[in-house]
Amino acid sequence: MMRRLPSLLCLLALLTSGVVFAQAIDPLPFKDRAEEVRFQKLTRELRCLVCQNENLADSNADLARDLRHEVFDQMQAGKSDDQIKQYLVDRYSDFVLYDPPVKAGTLLLWFGPLAILLAGAGVVVFTIRKRGRTETPIDSATNDQGEDW
Repeated sequence: MMRRLPSLLCLLALLTSGVVFAQAIDPLPFKDRAEEVRFQKLTRELRCLVCQNENLADSNADLARDLRHEVFDQMQAGKSDDQIKQYLVDRYSDFVLYDPPVKAGTLLLWFGPLAILLAGAGVVVFTIRKRGRTETPIDSATNDQGEDW
């Protein structure tokens, strides 16, 4: 019996892992292939609000699943992609878009990394110039100790 215990545990682990992966699949009843492609494109343009670095199509979070269903329901209601995006923006702000528009509220998002990079480059240039001014050249006549390299 003790020899069979590890085998039974492995079998149990395999069976339960299959249940976990089966739960991640979220089939939706699309009318045709074109509607499915539209849904996939739209959910790739929207951000998962829980994961933040994943789009709705790739996220396994509960909120992402709910938002996918919301997008699907709105598609079934005949809404356009822009109307669906606007509904989600009204509800969750521009953060839900992977490609938010450039406006006053998103300027830091768009240009913040560039500003940080330029500030860092400015600090490096300032430091190098400051070191160059404070260092004095070594006079070889006064510092010659007879060693040649």
